[in-house]
Amino acid sequence: MTSSRTGGDDRAARRPGDPVDESATAGARVDAHGIVTGWSEGARRLLGYRAAEVVGRPAASLLAREPPVEMLRSLRTLPRWSGTATLRHRDGHHLAVNLLAHRRELDGEDAGGGEWLLLSPLIRSAPPLQDDTLVMWAFTRSPVTTALYDTGLRLRRANADMERVIGLPEAAMQGLRVSEIVVDPESDRTEQCMRRALETGEQQHLQQILHLAGHEGETVWTTSLTPVRDAGGEIRGVLLSAHDITEEHLAKQRLALLNEASIRIGSTLDLARTAQELADVAIPQLADFVTVDLLPAIEGGDDPRAGSPPSPVMLRRVAYQSVLEGCPEVVVGRGTVAAYPDESTAARCLTAGRPLIENMTASALDQVASQTPARAERMRRYGFHSVLAVPMRARGITLGVATFSRHRRPEPFEQDDLLLGEEITARAAVCIDNARRYTRERRTSLTLQSSLLPRGLPPQAAVDVASRYLPASTQAGVGGDWFDVIPLSGARVALVVGDVVGHGVQASAAMGRLRTAVRTLADVDLPPDELLTHLDDMVIRLSAEAESTAGTAGDTGATCLYAVYDPVSRRCAMARAGHPVPAVAMPDGTVVFPDVPAGPPLGLGGLPFEVTEMELPEGTVLALYTDGLIEARGRDVDDGLAALRGVLSRPAASLESTCDTVLRTLLPDQPDDDVALLMARTRALDATHVATWDVPPDPAAVAETRKKAIRQLSAWGLDEAAFVTELVVSELVTNAIRYGGAPIQLRLIRDRNLICEVSDASSTSPHLRRARTFDEGGRGLLLVAQLTQGWGTRHTLTGKTIWAEQALSPSSSPTPKTD
Repeated sequence: MTSSRTGGDDRAARRPGDPVDESATAGARVDAHGIVTGWSEGARRLLGYRAAEVVGRPAASLLAREPPVEMLRSLRTLPRWSGTATLRHRDGHHLAVNLLAHRRELDGEDAGGGEWLLLSPLIRSAPPLQDDTLVMWAFTRSPVTTALYDTGLRLRRANADMERVIGLPEAAMQGLRVSEIVVDPESDRTEQCMRRALETGEQQHLQQILHLAGHEGETVWTTSLTPVRDAGGEIRGVLLSAHDITEEHLAKQRLALLNEASIRIGSTLDLARTAQELADVAIPQLADFVTVDLLPAIEGGDDPRAGSPPSPVMLRRVAYQSVLEGCPEVVVGRGTVAAYPDESTAARCLTAGRPLIENMTASALDQVASQTPARAERMRRYGFHSVLAVPMRARGITLGVATFSRHRRPEPFEQDDLLLGEEITARAAVCIDNARRYTRERRTSLTLQSSLLPRGLPPQAAVDVASRYLPASTQAGVGGDWFDVIPLSGARVALVVGDVVGHGVQASAAMGRLRTAVRTLADVDLPPDELLTHLDDMVIRLSAEAESTAGTAGDTGATCLYAVYDPVSRRCAMARAGHPVPAVAMPDGTVVFPDVPAGPPLGLGGLPFEVTEMELPEGTVLALYTDGLIEARGRDVDDGLAALRGVLSRPAASLESTCDTVLRTLLPDQPDDDVALLMARTRALDATHVATWDVPPDPAAVAETRKKAIRQLSAWGLDEAAFVTELVVSELVTNAIRYGGAPIQLRLIRDRNLICEVSDASSTSPHLRRARTFDEGGRGLLLVAQLTQGWGTRHTLTGKTIWAEQALSPSSSPTPKTD
């Protein structure tokens, strides 16, 4: 019965057609001091007193004799009491009544300890039922909680299971309504469904969470309300059948929590975030406060030492969560390493290697206070009463401990909670171990990749260069992107950018092998298309090796762009294997993406690569990059190319600043893929740095050619190089006349080094050999190799070119242009 039904002057009006008679129950409210604060119409009918005559008086004045000691003790200690009391009627005679008393807690500062709601039915007994004995036995002894209510929603019969669940005998409940037997907001909903069953004649169903007297916690019920008809089909009452599904409900909740944990925990490879996801998912379904502490070695990716941790146990707080806003229970902040004494729950859990449940009794809190007073103070302040500690283990390694605590939920942890906490902690431990292993592999990959990428780009006469390498976010992992700048003969330079499929150490190792192969093939001076063909064959071999080693299909693949720029002719030849097209920014601000045939990615085999050549004005900027630069998440590739065009079209102070602007404009803070960016501004070597002569195929022309070369060195102020140059020119021109074919040409190039080149129409390459004592020849190339910085042969479409380089002193070499 609610307060609106037991007010000070309670003459409840019965609505026309309403079968429920509010005044059929005598009800009164009594405060904690024993003073009557509410009096119903039913109470007036029972005892004859009007509300004004009773409200404000002690309830004891209504008793005909002193109440039993057991009754007083029960009223002081129990939430509900039922029994017989003898009351004094207004006219003086005594009444023995069945009395049901509920204690209710009131909100607000003036609640004063709550109040008692006293109820007594005016209907003393039910008319006898005409059912046979077997039906009565089936009703009273049914394992289903069952009660029969009349059309006034008053209880007529209750079976034994109803008596057990409610904790009252049938006699104490007869004549009362559901809302008077169980004082709970859900009772009103039950009565609404009972009314609907009477009105519609249809069975009603509902599921409820109830706080029943005599039960420690919440119980969950499914209730069916069935209209009861007589032989003529007229509805005579409602049969209530209830099933306790608390265990099933809790099992579903646990399964739902496990499912949620499998979805929410491990969404990234970030160790701290994974730990926080464990703490978040356990609140509030499992615990009121959760902490996750890891052994300090874990966060660095290392394996912790074997065996039990040393005493005292040192743990780093990684995550925590609470049902209270701001987590006021926290003593140890995130990232802090704290000591846990041997007798602490966390230390005992890690030492035992199994989960532990500890009830925080007064003696247990005293022990915590003797070791860590700050923790004990918070536990007392917030009412910690039960703690569950679960070791975090994965793949045989102990990672740390997850601690679950309750201070708002009254139920202590039990075995089912332990199993649930162990399950979700095990899931989180695997994810944390994956993150730990990934952290270690990422660190190894970054170290390996850093060692394989060029530490510094060598100065070039052909181009000024700037570069950037940006590893992907932690989630994506380190990839196999690389770039390189390779000096070639004839003052030329090769620019390379590539991208190996995959991430991690394997991708970094494959990148290192490909970069080495590109440098080796570039040293042979192959054209871009032929170089990519050889590189394609190598990737196919790497895939075959991976397949034979691992027993599974190899997945090695890569894309690559290879460009060669000649500062003398100012021509650039480039070919690509499935790689993004380069950007070319002209000196006037025009930016183009040249039509370089895409070619297949490396590793497919059997398909040709094509070369595109273009002449570049001096000061042209070439931008070579990997796909991570333009294919950021949520952005179309064309939008990325347009953004790159916009940056390159604007003048910049230097290539370095342009690189920074490109990354800042095109990339988010955490890119999804590795990014390699190589930018080169072209230079040109004009006639003041290059001298060329045609040589007749006549041995007599060697002397005249030698003189021309010496005169050119004198004009350049390189007289100190005359002796070696004279010998080199003599040897190379003589070999071309003797073993090569017309036309023959000599070219001297002066940049940082002095380069001597002799070209002829023969494709036969010379080679070093050791001359015997009495041989007349065979020593020329050996001398050239000993006296120069380097020499070699490159093949052309019309023959070959033999070249040799001499190092010049800094004062003799031309001053390079800088940004």
